[in-house]
Amino acid sequence: MDPYAKPGEHKVGERRPQIKHVAPEETQRKNRQERHREKQQVAAERRAIKKSARRHLQRQLQRSLDEAEID
Repeated sequence: MDPYAKPGEHKVGERRPQIKHVAPEETQRKNRQERHREKQQVAAERRAIKKSARRHLQRQLQRSLDEAEID
């Protein structure tokens, strides 16, 4: 910090005031465990979607094979 800085120039770098552009509930800091838990939930949701898609495609394939067998 510059000892000859003007009063408005003292708050620079790490100590500068932070500007908040979002709603207050979104700015609440989350700890590491909460961030990890959210990440795990997103990953689980994606896995469920992929699993559902695979099952759907397997059913479609089975139906098409059954129809081909009948014809």
